[in-house]
Amino acid sequence: MEITVESLETPALTKAQLADLLFEQIGLNKRESKDMVDAFFDLVTNSLVDGTDVKISGFGNFQIRVKAPRPGRNPRTGEAVAIEARRVVTFHASHKLKEQIQG
Repeated sequence: MEITVESLETPALTKAQLADLLFEQIGLNKRESKDMVDAFFDLVTNSLVDGTDVKISGFGNFQIRVKAPRPGRNPRTGEAVAIEARRVVTFHASHKLKEQIQG
């Protein structure tokens, strides 16, 4: 399966393109395809917000990491600024995905 991306900037696979692929390859109607894609991303988002890691077999893992507070500086003025603690999402690709990317 080859996916073509039509964009002037960085190529990206959009939710609309995913919905179109479900419509074309599985035969769902367009509304069902859009709802399925939205439901998938809502499930992933809600799991991460709740602090639960998301593992997609053959693709990779999304994890929440807590970053500690640290000193920083404003690059424009050079003024010291405190960077507060925060939660960030990290993604680690599976071995299968890494192998496919390498060819």
